[in-house]
Amino acid sequence: MKTKPELTAQNDFAIKQPTSGAIPYTIHGPAPGDQGMSDRAYVLINVLPGQTASVVKALEEIKEIKTIDPCWGKPDIIAIADIADQDALTQLVLSRIHRIEGVTQTDTHLVYRLKEARTK
Repeated sequence: MKTKPELTAQNDFAIKQPTSGAIPYTIHGPAPGDQGMSDRAYVLINVLPGQTASVVKALEEIKEIKTIDPCWGKPDIIAIADIADQDALTQLVLSRIHRIEGVTQTDTHLVYRLKEARTK
């Protein structure tokens, strides 16, 4: 009989431990009761041919961006940003990332926190 994976909290994220044979994965989110965590967003960035390195260099100067991963195919770059709120995300993407020379398009995904379902 297979048992369901358990969700265990560790600091600012929770790790779901799969049963044997399953693919491991991580669910990012705040620890239970943590109100001080910023929001996280994935920003998928397309750039002009030959401009990936210069865009990465410009992104490295933005303190809210924590991870920058150049990729084969589309998008050209996946960036992870920690931001205070949705207004800060709007400013980051529209006022800073879109103004970087070589950036042609972004696709932004704000991470939401999963709430545990309550049963009666």
